[in-house]
Amino acid sequence: MATEKFLPTAYGLETKAETLAYYEAWAATYDTEIGDENRYAQPERCTHALVTSGVGPGVRILDVGCGSGLSGVALARGGYSSIDGCDLSPAMLALAGDTGAYGHLFEADLNEDLDIADGAYGAATAVGVFSFGHIRADALREVLRVVRPGGIVVVGLNDHFWDEGSMSAELDAVEADGAATVAFREHGEHLPAAGIEGWVITLRKTGAS
Repeated sequence: MATEKFLPTAYGLETKAETLAYYEAWAATYDTEIGDENRYAQPERCTHALVTSGVGPGVRILDVGCGSGLSGVALARGGYSSIDGCDLSPAMLALAGDTGAYGHLFEADLNEDLDIADGAYGAATAVGVFSFGHIRADALREVLRVVRPGGIVVVGLNDHFWDEGSMSAELDAVEADGAATVAFREHGEHLPAAGIEGWVITLRKTGAS
């Protein structure tokens, strides 16, 4: 019996409830479909961007929308040892916990305020979470809030959402407001086996660290 494929309809999600139900159902086969079959490239690309931005191995990192933990595993392989993760889906968080990459995991809706102090983290990653029905582009402000001044935020997103335009507009607004600067952006592989490309963007929060 063929296993149900979720990726072909993942970019059609619209509401929080729809997204949560979708990822709860996808959790059991997510790593196989995304990681093994479609060779998810963004976790490694985003980790490389974090390393090359100068974030040291001891820096406390928040992996926003960590999902099943593919991004946390990539961060751990990159030498990072102080990683927390948050996600909307309890089923995905359970998988992330099984990886052993995270010190702390918690449920969170990034489109709402996070129960985290300003500047609590030295860096944050948001790998594949800014998308339709997931996290809106304006939630970038909340990610920046929980990173200390001078800290780094790395965003990885697919071409489908980039072409929609709200993220590029938000990046322009963040720079115009003086909240952060875009230090790096690179187009490349997202899900290469599915023929999907995407962007990696590195922001440095304004202010001295």
